[in-house]
Amino acid sequence: MPHDAATAAAADEALLAQLGYKQEFKRAFTPLQVFGIAFSIIGLLPSIASVLFYAIPNGGPAAMVWGWAVASVFILCVGISMAELASAAPTSGGLYFWTHSLSSPRCRNLLAWIVGYANTIGSIASVASIDWGCAVQVAAAASIGTGEAWVATDAETFAIYAAIVLSHAVICCLATAVLAKLQTVYVILNVLLCLAVIIALPAVTPAEYKNTASFALGNFTNMNGWPDGYAFILSFLAPLWTICSFDSSVHISEEASNAATAVPWAIVNAIGIAGVLGWAINMSLAFCMGTDLDSLIDSPIGQPMAQIFFNSFGQKGTLAIWAFVVIIQYMMGSSMLLAASRQSFAFARDGALPFSSWLYRMNAFTETPVNTVWFVAICSLALGLLAFAGEQAIDAVFAISITALYIAYAIPIVARFAFKNNFKPGPFDCGVFSLPIAIISVSFMTFMNLVFFFPTTPQTDVNDMNYTIVVLGGVLILSLMWYYCPVYGGVHWFTGPVANIEDAPADGTGSSSSVHDSIAEAKKGRAEVTTEKAES
Repeated sequence: MPHDAATAAAADEALLAQLGYKQEFKRAFTPLQVFGIAFSIIGLLPSIASVLFYAIPNGGPAAMVWGWAVASVFILCVGISMAELASAAPTSGGLYFWTHSLSSPRCRNLLAWIVGYANTIGSIASVASIDWGCAVQVAAAASIGTGEAWVATDAETFAIYAAIVLSHAVICCLATAVLAKLQTVYVILNVLLCLAVIIALPAVTPAEYKNTASFALGNFTNMNGWPDGYAFILSFLAPLWTICSFDSSVHISEEASNAATAVPWAIVNAIGIAGVLGWAINMSLAFCMGTDLDSLIDSPIGQPMAQIFFNSFGQKGTLAIWAFVVIIQYMMGSSMLLAASRQSFAFARDGALPFSSWLYRMNAFTETPVNTVWFVAICSLALGLLAFAGEQAIDAVFAISITALYIAYAIPIVARFAFKNNFKPGPFDCGVFSLPIAIISVSFMTFMNLVFFFPTTPQTDVNDMNYTIVVLGGVLILSLMWYYCPVYGGVHWFTGPVANIEDAPADGTGSSSSVHDSIAEAKKGRAEVTTEKAES
């Protein structure tokens, strides 16, 4: 190992030791590859394809273009707030670790528990929604290839989905060095596909499907019945789902070199580049989608973007481009499962998940947490079964991947400013602008979470209701029941992050000292609880 690399690795390991953890992963992710995992999970073009169902009925082309622009600015604020925390304490536990270290001693255990479970649920829902979107895209490709003669049933789509999830689990069991190298490939393919569509789609679209600027930028088509303003806000689900799960970079902090700098910049750069490229893609689609929006929503292909491509490129051209869309969506799911498994590993390391002793294990051969990979895959398969409960039920998985993560994102940001703590910024810091940005971030996330609990249309029945609150609320309630369970509940033994290294560097300075102090307090508290039990 070169001297500079060895020095950086030693510094990363020392910082992690100050946070209370020993180095268990290989630090094989370069700054570009850390950025790659966040950017590949965003997966622009296939992600936009997966959620055009939400943008077109809630405003049409105007919502696609301007809704994306407005939402991207708010999402960047969220990313900046999170990047500051990630720079101060780069650890796989991330969100719940920050929550515990920055909150009041009276409530930090409970808040860390809630954030940990919201993050776990949101990450698993992200895996499920990405892979379900991939399954729908595979089915759309088969429909295009058969001249729309074949349309997948729910059972057939689920079978494709299950195959995708299981294959991702196999990939994510590979060694860290292999997984890191894959991220570079993912970034290159993502950018090339975006540029190809931005340039090629307007060039080949027949005149009958080309729209005027007034239609592409000013037409507002509201199909679902909500007031126009509220419908416009509902269209935010498309950019919010696309530019989400950027906490993935945080969860590989312990596998990244120069993590305190690489992780925050990966978050900010991924959001910024995705915002610009995604807006350009939506502009291209808005000018080339035609004026018959109903035919896109009700397309026999089952995918609005696939229908737009079919109208412009024809059958063979669409299949060629769609193959790359499916491949990149597949890569997204692989990266998301990787990040989710690391988050679950960190939460199990602190004993908070059921079967933590089994989940907190490193495979001796690959030196990766294989057990948590399969744990996330199995939970994702279970979420996919919601497809058999109807379209609205599987749509809830997409919404949960935002709402659950926004709960997990907001609490540590609030804790930083609401509680008395000794937070010391890392290399990435916004100074006096940190608080205003945090206020904007938390306000936006709170408002959007409330929005996504409402049904798609104001006139609804059992089949068309929004199941997001049911699924998310049910899981969070179960986690709280587990926390307050008599005798065995987390309230009796969970003390937040548990240091697994005996002697953290005594000369630690900078961003991690306050977090290190909180770990020492937690260890002391656990020792006192143990002593009290022994005396009683």
